[in-house]
Amino acid sequence: MKDISFADYLLVGLAVTTLVLAAEERVSCPKLCVCEIRPWFSPSSVYMEAPTVDCNDLGLFNLPMRLPSDTQVVLLQTNNIAKIERPLDYLPNITELDLSQNNLSSISDVNIGHLPQLLSLHMEENWICALPDNSLSQLTNLQELYLNHNLISFISPEAFRGLQSLLRLHLNSNRLQSIKSEWFEPLPNLEILIIGENPVLSIQNMNFKPLRNLRSLVLTRMNLSHIPDDSLLGLDNLESISFYDNTFPKVPHGALRNLKSLKFLDLNKNPIGRIQRGDFLDMLHLKELGINSMPELVSIDSFALNNLPELTKIEATSNPKLSYIHPNAFCRLPRLETLMLNGNALSALHRITVESLPNLREVSMHSNPIRCDCVVRWMNMNKTNIRFMEPDSLFCVEPPEFEGQHVRQVHFREMMEICLPLISSEGLPTQISVESGRSVSLHCRAFAEPEPDIYWVTPSGRRVIPNAVSARFYMHPEGTLDIYDITESEAGLYTCVAHNLVGADLKSVSVEVNGYFPQPVNDSLNVNIESVQTNSVLISWNASHGSLAPNIKWYTMPTANHPTVAFTARVTSDVTVYNLTHLSPATQYKVCVDIHSIHHKHDTTCVNVLTKGLEQDVKDSERWDMVLIAAFGVLFIVISVACFLIYVFMRNHCIYGELKRYPSKMALMSETSQQSPFTRLWISGKRMPAAVEVKATVINVLDNAF
Repeated sequence: MKDISFADYLLVGLAVTTLVLAAEERVSCPKLCVCEIRPWFSPSSVYMEAPTVDCNDLGLFNLPMRLPSDTQVVLLQTNNIAKIERPLDYLPNITELDLSQNNLSSISDVNIGHLPQLLSLHMEENWICALPDNSLSQLTNLQELYLNHNLISFISPEAFRGLQSLLRLHLNSNRLQSIKSEWFEPLPNLEILIIGENPVLSIQNMNFKPLRNLRSLVLTRMNLSHIPDDSLLGLDNLESISFYDNTFPKVPHGALRNLKSLKFLDLNKNPIGRIQRGDFLDMLHLKELGINSMPELVSIDSFALNNLPELTKIEATSNPKLSYIHPNAFCRLPRLETLMLNGNALSALHRITVESLPNLREVSMHSNPIRCDCVVRWMNMNKTNIRFMEPDSLFCVEPPEFEGQHVRQVHFREMMEICLPLISSEGLPTQISVESGRSVSLHCRAFAEPEPDIYWVTPSGRRVIPNAVSARFYMHPEGTLDIYDITESEAGLYTCVAHNLVGADLKSVSVEVNGYFPQPVNDSLNVNIESVQTNSVLISWNASHGSLAPNIKWYTMPTANHPTVAFTARVTSDVTVYNLTHLSPATQYKVCVDIHSIHHKHDTTCVNVLTKGLEQDVKDSERWDMVLIAAFGVLFIVISVACFLIYVFMRNHCIYGELKRYPSKMALMSETSQQSPFTRLWISGKRMPAAVEVKATVINVLDNAF
């Protein structure tokens, strides 16, 4: 009984001791804070269970007086701490300190002491204005430093001295106006630099050259429109770069060509107008490309993405003006698996484009205004293993009979094999204004089968074709018209014409220069009959300045035996002559020319014309035949007389020249005229007399022959 009683006392004593120790441990946790073991990942993504003190969002003005000695992670986010006066070097195991969203205004106010185990320091969203020399030199093993969203406008050349182990540096969203390479010289092991959202005036050559081990660079929202070709020189190990939300008008391919190890390229939300050939030249290790949310992107041109052997994914989504991808835009991309094209203005995707990608697995085309016609027939022919993402959001917009239907539900036999060109209106506005001396580009793209040819017509009526040489104009093969050093003389209406063997489409854009646009001449529309034949009528008309494409209508006048038959035709704005063919002989037609102008003026003029009858046509033909025969006869006589006169002249000229050359012949002339033929033959040689041997032949003649 006594033994049992002693054991009970012993157990009670141990329990009390445990409770006392536990109470002491709980007391060491600051008031209102939470102390517990939490999952934690190191900067190198190593997982561990770390003792954590969470004092976030408590309105603290100072650090707690005492923290548990085994603390590894201290969270003091969203408080009012303006200064740290007591060092934390009594915490030998601390690995992460979060002081973000406080009132720290100077780096000298952060007196955290010598913390050799500290790996991550968060001071984002404070009021820090400058980084002096040796700001954090006591943190020799620091790997992550977050200084983003402060007011930093100055960084001393030696600010990062002692941080040779730093792997990740966030300086984005500050007030830096320049980037200096000397900042990065103490950071030979830096792998990630995020410095975007600073009002940097420009990036200089070799700004990042000391960062030879850098793997990721973020230059977002810096209002960059250009970077020098050598600005990224020295970043031989860079794998990822982001130019998100800048103002590049074209791909900075000159600088990108120095990034031989680049794998991920982010060009999202830049006003790039075209993705062109050579933009991604020699990027042999590129794996993913982002060209999303570009407000001005209208096309991906021929061979724009060429010879990228490791590219696996292209994202080109949410581009409101992207209406055209050239059939040969993607070439030699053997590993491309995913093509994201949703949310654009694409009416079609060429079959050739898809067939050129041997490893393509999935395509996203939803939320595009698909034209369910000849170009997209291949989608429903069950000859491809490509998976279309979100097919329920893939609808037909044109033609009207298929509007609103799912693309995959329209049988390919219901679609035409060839079709008219349709010019996209998204990439070609109806009106633009520009200042004189500037250059402007007008983008015209059209889908059709067969592939259409495109040309432009200037306000003066001049036709501009691809690659034509001109001082003011240049047209790219894909349809873009560049106007250089524009003046008020170039103001006016420019018309793009896309045509193939099926027909043509055209769209016009009004270009104002310094607010000036030539006013149309108030000339009335006149239609003239140039020629009338049995089966055709040639008409012409005068088109005033600013006129759009004319519509021509002709129809037979109704009779008791023949109802009205109407025909229509549409021609380009630069055409003012049209030949009506396949007409009936001896038939009354009414021909109307209908022209709209950019100033909302509408003119219509009609004329009546009677085609010739067959009898009249035969008579006219016979009359013309007689005229032609007579003309040929006269011509033959004239030629014959001319030939005779030429012959006589040449003969006399030859004889006279011979006599003049040999005067001795003149003396012989009179003699030879009286001599026998044998004598004349003897003296007829040139220069030297020629002996002529004449042999006589004796013929026996009978006496009674006479």
